[in-house]
Amino acid sequence: MFFKDLLSGLIVGVVALPLGIAFGIASGVTPEKGIISCIVAGVFCSILGGSKYQISGPTGALIVIVSGIVASHGLEGLFIATFISGVFSLFMGIMKVGSIIKFIPYPIVVGFTSGIAVTIFTSQIKDFMGMDIAVLPTNFIPKWSLYFNSLHSINYYAVAISVITILLIKVFIKISPKIPSYLATIIVISVVNYILRYNFDLSLVQTIGDKFIIDSSLPQVHDLGFTVEKVGSLFSAGFTIAIFGSIVTLLSSTVADGIKSDSHNPNTELIGQGVANMVAPLFGGIPITGAIARTLTNINNGGRTPIAGIVHAIVLLFILLFLGDLSKHIPMACLAGILVLISYNMSDWRTCLSLMKMPKSDVAVFIVTFALTVIFDLTIAIEVGLLLAVASFIKRASEVSFIRRATESGTDELTEESPKDSNSDESLSVPSNVEIYEIEGPFFFGVANKFDAVNKNIGTKTKGIVIRMRNVPFIDSTGIHNLEILHKKSIKSKSSFVLSGVNENVLHSLEKCGFAEKIGRENIFSDIHEALDKFTPIKADSSSNN
Repeated sequence: MFFKDLLSGLIVGVVALPLGIAFGIASGVTPEKGIISCIVAGVFCSILGGSKYQISGPTGALIVIVSGIVASHGLEGLFIATFISGVFSLFMGIMKVGSIIKFIPYPIVVGFTSGIAVTIFTSQIKDFMGMDIAVLPTNFIPKWSLYFNSLHSINYYAVAISVITILLIKVFIKISPKIPSYLATIIVISVVNYILRYNFDLSLVQTIGDKFIIDSSLPQVHDLGFTVEKVGSLFSAGFTIAIFGSIVTLLSSTVADGIKSDSHNPNTELIGQGVANMVAPLFGGIPITGAIARTLTNINNGGRTPIAGIVHAIVLLFILLFLGDLSKHIPMACLAGILVLISYNMSDWRTCLSLMKMPKSDVAVFIVTFALTVIFDLTIAIEVGLLLAVASFIKRASEVSFIRRATESGTDELTEESPKDSNSDESLSVPSNVEIYEIEGPFFFGVANKFDAVNKNIGTKTKGIVIRMRNVPFIDSTGIHNLEILHKKSIKSKSSFVLSGVNENVLHSLEKCGFAEKIGRENIFSDIHEALDKFTPIKADSSSNN
């Protein structure tokens, strides 16, 4: 077992190297900061996380958020936002929110994942084509406007390297899935470029060393420079990193579970991610999440325990210290080709097309989330997307919940249709001066307006009101408030007010808020038979008057 984890950790470490460098540069930081993040994630997420197979590190999913923070607040702002995100993730894990995050609607996840893919692709056009652009705008539309105005500066050697990079990755994958295709491609491209540059004096394309000074020394702990003002301005960004990072992490863990027929602890996984994101910025690292590609590489190469993740971190540390300087020979166009391929895989356009056949509300949530992610930023996309999803849920839930009058058929007979309220299927005789209303579905704020008709129908001749709740799974404060209004009206009209078929969950809610005591426990019945028995004297009086 240990040797399998050791071998897998070595391979994953090699695979993670080019990705760490690429994601670091694409995020607006220096290459070694991406590697440092992989090292920190490999240690803390593996030791403290809740998945046996998860390999964590910087991922393409967070590039857009991270690069936006760097552009607006600088490196110091990024480190503070990363730490804040770690605190959020740690808190969510401790409060056991991990199992809830997976309920974020699928159209939202696909919307901002596809949007991020388009944004990553857009950000790499400059290096992919070797354009001579000094400062690249942050927003989507200005970027493309500048690209079209800079077509005259395309470096066709850079385009060739980018395209060859993508083709070589595909070739290596086809030869053998176990070959670290990204690293093998980078080595081939870098060696050829090195020979052309230093043996034939052909500096055709820009390399990492032309843009960055790579620090391959052991990372030192540094002060993050917290202030109240900085924390306040970066609070939203930290929350966005935590939410989206948690979604990506738990999705990766779920994929691993599906392959291995195993299960992870989502809350413990969030704790591990939280601690890693609190530690990473202390060493100059960027935010991390679970990485699906590296996790699958770990599984495919025999990784079975968190030891593989720790070994992958140690491998990266040795590479950083002893071979880090070699990364300066990697062409920027080569990294751009890798990121373009990653963005294509992230886009999952087939899933997007299938979503367009879903209900209109899901399509609307997907389109809005996607558009806001691309045009504005992920923070706005998540907020608006969740609001739309909540509105859609409320609308759908209200459509399956309704309130009907039991005597609308014109008779005073109520047929027992469900065994939930009684074991009998007999017809029940309802007195003419007793109103029975049955609530179907959740009784919450989304159906509050449907209760208005009940209040209007209660007249002075009504001597009894029965609210039948056999099919009410839960009730919220608005539903209880509506019952209180009806109860007050029944007191004014001097009519009896009773509840029928109340399940334990609803009863607990009524007791907790004091409504059960207000109407009297003797007026809450387990089934309709007992409730109608209360009105037997009313029926007898009615008969004698006739």
